[in-house]
Amino acid sequence: MSQDGLRERKKSIPDENTPRETEDENDADIREPVFGPMPTFPYQRFWTRMMLILGTLLVVYFTSNNEKVVIFAKQNEKLNHRRQEIPCNQSYLNELTKLLGENEKVRCGRIVMDSIVNVQEAKKLAEIARKGLSLTGEPAGGASILDLHSGALSAGKNFVNLYTLNISGLYSNEDFNLYKTVRRKVHEALAFSFDLPSEKLFLTKPTFFSRLTAKPPATVHDEYWHSHVDKETYESFHYTSLIYLNDFGVDFEGGRFIFDDPDNHTSIIEPKTARVLMFSSGGENIHRVERVVSGQRFAITISFTCDQRKAISDPSIARFGSSKSF
Repeated sequence: MSQDGLRERKKSIPDENTPRETEDENDADIREPVFGPMPTFPYQRFWTRMMLILGTLLVVYFTSNNEKVVIFAKQNEKLNHRRQEIPCNQSYLNELTKLLGENEKVRCGRIVMDSIVNVQEAKKLAEIARKGLSLTGEPAGGASILDLHSGALSAGKNFVNLYTLNISGLYSNEDFNLYKTVRRKVHEALAFSFDLPSEKLFLTKPTFFSRLTAKPPATVHDEYWHSHVDKETYESFHYTSLIYLNDFGVDFEGGRFIFDDPDNHTSIIEPKTARVLMFSSGGENIHRVERVVSGQRFAITISFTCDQRKAISDPSIARFGSSKSF
């Protein structure tokens, strides 16, 4: 190699004492991008934040709408005593504590029992309901009721008084005795299940048979599928019970009883002949009935109060022929 070539090569080799240029992450930040400056748009930071907020809201929306459905009592189950205890609504608790006294513990919840009423009793009760409700012709849409206590009987958009119809032989003493016997069974079972003194629990109004059909309701008052609280609808109610008189999935479709619980949870009871549902009537038990889509659903609602001033007596066949109009 020539002398000139060696001199040029020495110039290209850095001296050990000469500071070398280094490249690290910080250097990379200040270098010009290889493909030029990144594009920007007006209010970039604002719109970035808005997209993050929108994404968060979408996540919350879709996760909060995950409904949890529990079949609390299936139609094909035989339940001796299934219970769910829940905290009492505060105003309901205050009212019952005042009525029962500080020493009585108030319990709230819901209970299903298939052992209180037998199938034969339930079928005879269903026949009582059908006889009375048939008096006004073809079933009206929505809910129709028969109240043996007051005599109220659905007739299209109105009510008539069963006891002014002067229909001989419609019911017998045995029918009314059966009604009374079953009502007492439920009374005792409810008092026992909720730890109530039986003598502090009274039958109250309205207590009635119901028939639900798939036909459009005759009036808005027949729309039984809206969520509600019994205590708000009927001031006298403290405990509600229902006896189902025929079978979901056999005699009718739809018509299941639904509790609307917090956090988008629902608990469902499937009706079964002779099944008894009992629950506290306060705001802790918001509920509704699923719309019947076919067939006819029969049940009897028996309501109870702890306020003796609002108690009613059992119905009697002696009411027939009364001249009192409804």
